[in-house]
Amino acid sequence: LVTWKRNCRSCCLLSYRSDHKETRKLNCSERIMWKYSPDSEPALRIYPVNLGDDGNYTCEIVNSEGNFLFFSSLTVIVPPTVTLTHDKSRVAACQASAAKPAADISWIPANSNSTEEEFHHPNGTVTRVSYFGWTNSIFPTVTCLVTHPATNQTLLMNLT
Repeated sequence: LVTWKRNCRSCCLLSYRSDHKETRKLNCSERIMWKYSPDSEPALRIYPVNLGDDGNYTCEIVNSEGNFLFFSSLTVIVPPTVTLTHDKSRVAACQASAAKPAADISWIPANSNSTEEEFHHPNGTVTRVSYFGWTNSIFPTVTCLVTHPATNQTLLMNLT
């Protein structure tokens, strides 16, 4: 017997009983299935993954040798949507929207006067906005660097 379950109430339970060649799903969406045949390799597949799939999963295998538990943690990472804009008051805004975890924003040239705002969304994602004023800048361009576990992006803007 092989059973996959997520460690929460009323979450998906996927099981396979090899002696009866019987597969069962309880509270599972169509996105959750066996990666291969559970007879040969009882790996879990979640596709497409979404933010609600974050969590801890347990695989229990029961055979004549005993009960074996395997634990796995799934962390869903969402890359940000990145934009770089400016307004008439000579302030550039670099925005990394709806990321999980929040993206880091830095500037070239470095600016000790930059400010940052952060907005937390109900779905667990974060939008970060960094502002760069260039009123007295001697540089012809500004570069926004967005660093995130899923992606790194560099956006360049002319200041002239």
